[in-house]
Amino acid sequence: MGPLFLHACFFALLFAFIFNPSLSQIQEKEWLEISKFVDGDTFWVKDSKGQEEKIRLIGIDAPEARRTGKKDIGHYGKEASAYLEKYIGEKRVRLELDVNKYDRYKRTLAYVYLEDGTFLNAHLVKEGYASVMTVPPNVRHADLFLKLQQEARKKKKGLWGMP
Repeated sequence: MGPLFLHACFFALLFAFIFNPSLSQIQEKEWLEISKFVDGDTFWVKDSKGQEEKIRLIGIDAPEARRTGKKDIGHYGKEASAYLEKYIGEKRVRLELDVNKYDRYKRTLAYVYLEDGTFLNAHLVKEGYASVMTVPPNVRHADLFLKLQQEARKKKKGLWGMP
């Protein structure tokens, strides 16, 4: 493969990227409706065209709310899931991406903001409904999440107050 072939491939990919934007690129610029909930750190959104995409919150991990594959229901999992659904149920969200757009399950990885400015990922850690789970290279808010988790543990909030 010569340099000319590599340049042609690069420009073909660049052209496809620019003129065929994915849903994730559109999502960063618009407010999206929540279409369904999976658990305390994963849900589906729908854009203005009716396209749906599964979102996984970056930097945090909520206990499992249901048995899936080899994973059992986690302690405080149902509570974390119910809290997320109640907290953002009818609200619209805006997504912000980091380095990697997708995880190995093809979910869109995002930092999520509510219309009132609430940073959802941080809020869930602060209230004790999720713990920190840093997966490089998506580490933009790792220090904030660690600080909030330490405060939640100290105050025995949410899952940190469990016996």
